[in-house]
Amino acid sequence: MSLIAGTLNRVRAKVGRPPAAKPFSALSQHRSIKQHEMLGTMLGIRNPFFRSAEGPEGRMTLIDGKPCLNFAWCDYLSLSQHPELTAAAKAAIDRYGTCVSASRMVAGDTPLHRQLEQELAGFIGVDAALVFVSGHAANVSTIGTLMGKGDLIVHDEFVHNSAVVGMRLSGAEARSFRHNNLDALEAILREERMNYSNVLVVIEGLYSTEGDIPDLARVVEIKERYGAWLMVDDAHGCGVLGPTGRGIAEHCGVDARKVDIWMGTLSKAYAACGGYIAGNRELIEILRYAAPGFVFSVGLPPAQTAAALAALRVLKREPDRVERLHKNGALFLEEARARGLDTGRSIGIGMLPIMVGATTRAAKMVTRMYERGINTSLIIYPGVPMNAGRLRFFLRADSTAEEIRTAVQVAKEELQRC
Repeated sequence: MSLIAGTLNRVRAKVGRPPAAKPFSALSQHRSIKQHEMLGTMLGIRNPFFRSAEGPEGRMTLIDGKPCLNFAWCDYLSLSQHPELTAAAKAAIDRYGTCVSASRMVAGDTPLHRQLEQELAGFIGVDAALVFVSGHAANVSTIGTLMGKGDLIVHDEFVHNSAVVGMRLSGAEARSFRHNNLDALEAILREERMNYSNVLVVIEGLYSTEGDIPDLARVVEIKERYGAWLMVDDAHGCGVLGPTGRGIAEHCGVDARKVDIWMGTLSKAYAACGGYIAGNRELIEILRYAAPGFVFSVGLPPAQTAAALAALRVLKREPDRVERLHKNGALFLEEARARGLDTGRSIGIGMLPIMVGATTRAAKMVTRMYERGINTSLIIYPGVPMNAGRLRFFLRADSTAEEIRTAVQVAKEELQRC
């Protein structure tokens, strides 16, 4: 059939008729999905993605009718059901409705948006902030707006997909360095800096697949010496790192103003939705008028804005939530190591991986964990390198020691089975 189709297409081309549009099922992306589904069926592995989460109940969640201990949500500070957040979200709906219905640039801000941005900037320790309706869009739009042809972006190999997409759209040259290898970062800048107009270094605060952090003080020193900007994606670090949850700068004892661009999300520790960019006033002014993901996108819904603002205020009032989260992470790390489990590079704060290896083994393991009432997330290629599959556990401030020990013990048993 493919030979006949090819012949027909050549005949059409000769007579000036274009070929028929391909069905989407012919695209490589769709074929790959079906191949993975077939492999899973052959191995008796249930699809671990898009399970129906019917609602959280504290540290538990109901998935396809089955109650599970929930280690798959990034509710680090246990705020998603906090009464102050739910009350603030309901009040915002009553006052402003469900949606601002247009770009904030043309439709106008609400007082909630401005309060949230002011308080985020003050909490981080910089001049100003700008809230986007999506954390992914915040990264894509910021990098795409600031960088262009003739510029260079140097990034850790494990930065988030949103940063990578932003780099591609920017038109700038991009070079990666091995994870947290700052000698390699410096070598690239030493060789290439003089060949480009603007240079941006992109790293994360708390790496979402590794659970480790960079030496921020040294990165700042390097970027200053070579005249580069530094962007830190602190999506998993904000509200999590540092004694009071101010992020990687507080954790490392670095002045936040020494980082040119801060990125964070509202959907993890702040239990809402959206993302933000923070820095000096000139940066934020540029983005307010030029970042496509802000200018040409609807503003953050009032309920989510109010919930994030309430979460930030609870965090400032109750920093002990961060302390409890850190203690739970340390316990998980201790229990895992005592059982001989590989937690990779994780420092034991917020997110902790258990390394499994082959994709099929990791998929089997996450299915068996679910069958035993523990919900965790599966991270496999291309999210991590080939044969570096892992289960990712997001800790909460209100997780109990018994729940953590149970999760680790079940992981040990199922890893042996797999």
